[in-house]
Parts: sequence; C-alpha cells; structure tokens
Amino acid sequence: MGPLILPQTRRTWKDLAVIHERVLLDTGPLVASFVEHEPYHRTCVDLIDQLILPAYTSWPVMTESIYLLRRRRDAVHTLLELADQGSLEVLDLDHDAYRWISEFTRRYDDLNPDLADASLMYLAEREGIDTVFTLDRRDFLVYRRTDGGSLNVIPTAE
Repeated sequence: MGPLILPQTRRTWKDLAVIHERVLLDTGPLVASFVEHEPYHRTCVDLIDQLILPAYTSWPVMTESIYLLRRRRDAVHTLLELADQGSLEVLDLDHDAYRWISEFTRRYDDLNPDLADASLMYLAEREGIDTVFTLDRRDFLVYRRTDGGSLNVIPTAE
C-alpha cells in the first residue's frame, strides 16, 4: 500500500520507522482516531496502534477532546476508559505550570497558543518527553522548550 495522501494538502505522511518510547498526544489525533470521516483518521489510528503504551497527555487536552467528541458518547467513554486502564496517562499540571504556561503563551503570543498546546510543551519539558503526536504541525514546529530545544513532531510530512 502506498503512502496516505492527505486531501487538503496533497502531501503525504512518512511511515515511522521507530515509535519513540514516550509520546505526548495532542487533541487532533485523539479526536481523529474516533471520527471515521476525519481526513487524518486512518493515519492516527495506525500510528496510535504503533505507540508503546502508555501514551501521555494533559488534562487540558482531555477536556478539549471530550468537548469535541461530546456528541459521540461511546468515544468519550472509550477515551476515559483508556485513561482508567493506563493506556493513556493523563499527567497533572503542578503549581509551577501556571508561571511556565503564562510565560510560554506570552513568548508565542503571535501564534495564540491554547492551553492544551502550552500544557503539552510544559509536560514535555518537565517529564523529558521529546515527541508530540499532533496534527498541529505549524505551531509545534515553532514552539521551543525553555532550553531552546524543539520537540519531534509525528507524523512527519514528506
């Protein structure tokens, strides 16, 4: 089977040779994996199946995902069950997150980062996680940790 061609961009996603051991999941892949008519559904399902579990996310991402899936009650229940079973670990934000996220959103004010994105960047730095699974490539390719390092963004575009 050839590479998946994304209708909006006419670009393809590379297949991943190696799935990183610890991956942060953003809202886009979580939602797309439950909604069959989403353009990235098949890619997200295939890549999620390749992850070494648990995958990690934040409460802001969970909140945003559940809101977007609110009319798909089975999907909401499945997402919560994945967290309950430990396949998806929802990491808490500690008190230091407030200042860090405030400074991060100021630094990237021109991109208007939302709380979900900022929380993932904070957790990446705090937990030492280098990879984010997101459909929001434009922003995550620009975002940097405090040390100036960037995250590996999957899926990678060809």
